[in-house]
Amino acid sequence: MQDMKPDNIVGEHREQTLSFHDGTQRKVFTTETETPIPDGRLIVSRTDLKGMITHVNRSFIDMSAYQEEELIGEPHNILRHPDMPSAAFKDLWDTVQGGKKWHGYVKNLRNDGGYYWVYATVIPNVRGGKIIGYTSVRRKPSRKKVLEAEALYKTLS
Repeated sequence: MQDMKPDNIVGEHREQTLSFHDGTQRKVFTTETETPIPDGRLIVSRTDLKGMITHVNRSFIDMSAYQEEELIGEPHNILRHPDMPSAAFKDLWDTVQGGKKWHGYVKNLRNDGGYYWVYATVIPNVRGGKIIGYTSVRRKPSRKKVLEAEALYKTLS
């Protein structure tokens, strides 16, 4: 996964380096610009067992500010916002790799440096009794739940 490009960023921003569980790092640029999910829109993606994106819908493309070809084959954590604690993703992976459905509130990073909050449901895709990948469906969260998640995530590492 490549570092974000500062040319894509809209407005004042800060630069940060994210470290991932596999030891890789990525330079990201963030702004304070939130893009709310339009009412009634669902963001859908599928990944393989390693979290590499295999499918995205139009809402995913629109909300992420990436082009489809920039997403397919990339790790889903291309959307990881620095404000998201790694503990949230550990819980997600432990749950879905165990064959269970996961729900949670996630702050995603857009390609333009902005962000958007989602209420995510991630389910394992099972074929022939084996997990072959994962599907995530995200929708607009309530503002109250976003504020609760923000407060909680500030206490986690």
